[in-house]
Amino acid sequence: MELLGGGIIGSLLGGVFRLVPEALKFLDKKNERSHELSMFEQQCKLEAARADQKLAEIGAQHQAAVDVGAMDAFKLAIQQQTDMVKAAGGWAAALSASVRPLMTYYLLGIYGVVKTCLIMAELNAGTPFVQIMPSLWGVDDMALLSGVVNYWILDRTLAKRGL
Repeated sequence: MELLGGGIIGSLLGGVFRLVPEALKFLDKKNERSHELSMFEQQCKLEAARADQKLAEIGAQHQAAVDVGAMDAFKLAIQQQTDMVKAAGGWAAALSASVRPLMTYYLLGIYGVVKTCLIMAELNAGTPFVQIMPSLWGVDDMALLSGVVNYWILDRTLAKRGL
């Protein structure tokens, strides 16, 4: 009986040891497939990022082309206006050149008159001058003044220098 028990156990152990390499191959193939899947996912992410970058480049090139076209249109319009004024003669050029300064003087004059009237009304109402100025001269007023100074001093100076 001992032989029979030893033979069966030996056969079973031999079969198990024969199956162990097959089980290891199966586990190795499973790990290999998992690794390949992970690498494929990473490659897909990389390709998606490249595609997004390429689309961004195309969009930027398109926007640059549109901007160049708009600037060319502005230059053409200014050149046409200049040519038209030159063709009309010297008085038309002088009239055209005086429009912006006259509009600026007119609007700033009206603005000054309105502010002066508001200050006078507040003074007549008995409000101390120290309280009037902060309430009548605020951020919007400074923005307006800065815009006028920017245009007439800074912008024109830079334009004369070709900047």
